[in-house]
Amino acid sequence: MSATATAADALAAALPGRVWRDAPSAQLTTYRCGGPIAVLVRAGSPADLEAVADAVREHGTEVLVVGRGSNLLVADEGFDGIGVVLEGGFDALDVDAGASEVRAGGAVALPVLARRAAAAGVGGLEFFVGIPGSVGGAVRMNAGGHGRETRDVLVDACVFSFDTASTRVRGPEELALGYRRSALGPRDVVTAARFAGVPAEPADAGGRIEEIVRWRREHQPGGQNAGSVFTNPPGDAAGRLIDACGLKGLRIGGVCVSEKHANFFVADPGARAADVRALVREVQRRVAAATGVHLEPEVHMVGFPEEDRG
Repeated sequence: MSATATAADALAAALPGRVWRDAPSAQLTTYRCGGPIAVLVRAGSPADLEAVADAVREHGTEVLVVGRGSNLLVADEGFDGIGVVLEGGFDALDVDAGASEVRAGGAVALPVLARRAAAAGVGGLEFFVGIPGSVGGAVRMNAGGHGRETRDVLVDACVFSFDTASTRVRGPEELALGYRRSALGPRDVVTAARFAGVPAEPADAGGRIEEIVRWRREHQPGGQNAGSVFTNPPGDAAGRLIDACGLKGLRIGGVCVSEKHANFFVADPGARAADVRALVREVQRRVAAATGVHLEPEVHMVGFPEEDRG
């Protein structure tokens, strides 16, 4: 029996009703494609995470924090490890209007955080409404948009380590938040975070939120996509470079470069993860040949050969 199968048995016994085998990743990612995750745990409490940590350490299996799947692509062959989705107690959200502070669980959707904060009179967090990820993902990737980043508003974050089975509170400096990166590793999961906002009239904050939503509808595509495919190179924009190379509409299999925004790839129903990866590589190749710039993927790719991940 493989280490993953043995870990699955141990987890199923420890967490009845919270463990699934060969869970389709297509149901967990915004591309809606990709292969199965060998073991999926829906963790609703710190004790659930501790059970996963025990399995990871005892059986040496890989672990993947899935979040809301808005920046994730799993290979068609799948991921032979333990996937973790936060829910339950990790979906708590508390807005302290008096202190203009928000405390949110790692599973809280960023648009929900932005709207709840605005309605309570806490501004400065409106930019989160345009990011289709979770609080945990925002901290891990220092998510941003409309001129602001997570590090601009983060007070601190609770980080659980699957290596030590313990949680530590870490501030922005220790997290080393940079452009779409942090010091968090694959065996870390953000279980909660605190954000500092500013006092605001609910109507004003709500108006800013609706402006961001309108802008997104006008400038970004809908459908099955994972947001920006590539990080912006210094002093430029990945979308501008792709567009300048005439690549809008370029298609491989069931995936194409969006006509609305060149740094978005849209997948058709039934598309394969291999189509997404092939389009990433082809766009990288053509942009590099035309401009000398190597575009770095922002999308996290798992289950692919090492040479195919970047």
